[in-house]
Amino acid sequence: MSSTLTDKAVVGRRVTFTYYRDLDQADGPSYPGIITGTEPGLSGSLLARIRLDGARSTLSIPVAYEGLTYLDEVVPVPELPMGLFVPVADDRHGFYEKAGVLLAAIGEDGEDLILIAEPGRQEKAIEAAAQCLDSFGVDIHYVNFDAIRPHWAVFSWEPEDAECPWTVRWDAAEGDDKAVHIYYLPA
Repeated sequence: MSSTLTDKAVVGRRVTFTYYRDLDQADGPSYPGIITGTEPGLSGSLLARIRLDGARSTLSIPVAYEGLTYLDEVVPVPELPMGLFVPVADDRHGFYEKAGVLLAAIGEDGEDLILIAEPGRQEKAIEAAAQCLDSFGVDIHYVNFDAIRPHWAVFSWEPEDAECPWTVRWDAAEGDDKAVHIYYLPA
């Protein structure tokens, strides 16, 4: 490992990262990010902990990885937002839009759905759930859409590298800070 790369792998260094699958592409996508720390790897190697912009988790990448480009800029590592938030469509955090409804899979195996829709929009939520499940290859004729239940819920960001980037509580009430109306569809 080059000492130059070790010297460049410092907390706050801006980088671009290209996934291994894209390295053979002439104009493969590269993603901006920041080094949040370093850690020892196997056989004495050094790993850079990289948080890609817009992500809440880090990647542990060997500092000599060919898809890692070190930029000149070194800045303070931004704190991740914590606490309550209102979800928006963002596949990096598991929120998808179908039929005009925001939805997310939850549960140990992602078998349950949360559909974020205004009160009185249950039919629209069911339509979105059907489209989503159908796109996953689920035979929607075996889905019990009658089990869907409305709730008020609040979403909260979890710390970096938590098992899930966010959690949801549906013990909220209309008017609570950041409360949104959801429909819960168990598997």
